[in-house]
Amino acid sequence: MADTTLGVPKRKGPWSWRLVAFLVLIVLPVVGFSAYTWIALHISFSNGERVGYVQKLSHRGWVCKTWEGELAMVNMPGAVSQIFLFTVPDDAVARAIMDAAGKRVALSYEQHRGVPMKCFGETEYFVTAVRVLGP
Repeated sequence: MADTTLGVPKRKGPWSWRLVAFLVLIVLPVVGFSAYTWIALHISFSNGERVGYVQKLSHRGWVCKTWEGELAMVNMPGAVSQIFLFTVPDDAVARAIMDAAGKRVALSYEQHRGVPMKCFGETEYFVTAVRVLGP
């Protein structure tokens, strides 16, 4: 016979199996993914500086617009340049890079490995500052 009080079925406590299933299947993965994304974006794996000439900076993307650029790094005159691909998360830094077009610049960056979506940037190198070197 069912456990009832005055014809009303007795609940088995405030933590029913539906609530626990909801927490385990929906809330826990969302909280875990959010925590992982926050860590990937706020804790840098490395940081440094690259010097060269910015040859491209564009604001691109269908839904999530990000600033993506290329820095041509030349070690010796006449040598083939290496290309450093980077993302600029801040519009003010992107404006400073555009203002330094054609000049030799030093880009300070932070490397964020494992960023889960391209919405935050297409590369793992996030430029945080720009400094113009020479005329």
